[in-house]
Amino acid sequence: MPIFKILLPITLAILAGVSIVVQQALNANLRTALSSAAWSGFISYFVGVICMALLALALGDPVPSGSLAGRIPWWAWSGGLFGAIFIGLAIVLLPVLGAAAFFALLVSGQMLASITIDHFGWMGAAQRSLDLSRGLGVALLIIGVILIRR
Repeated sequence: MPIFKILLPITLAILAGVSIVVQQALNANLRTALSSAAWSGFISYFVGVICMALLALALGDPVPSGSLAGRIPWWAWSGGLFGAIFIGLAIVLLPVLGAAAFFALLVSGQMLASITIDHFGWMGAAQRSLDLSRGLGVALLIIGVILIRR
């Protein structure tokens, strides 16, 4: 694969990571201003819903039909719940732990969940067994978390 074909996705993934840190720092500041983690999270999601609706309109995506929605597994609808858990915990924990420690712990949790989902092929993910190199990678991330948290 030519370098320029992979460079854009890598750059966009890095920018997505930056946007998550910025979002949580802004949400933590909003929490302080509003004296409410719940309202801060609500506002974050509300603005996000507006942005996603505008994106869907700009892309010309049709509204999914009711029959299509009925064929989707129940668990596929729960992404917003987990997003709300993340936003709520980030709003509360980022000021307590600091951005670097919070996100180091977050990445560790993501890696543990990811290798578990991959290992068992849960939620439609391709099954990829846990092997020595993947386990070592997770262990190194956890060591990194310990070093950042010190």
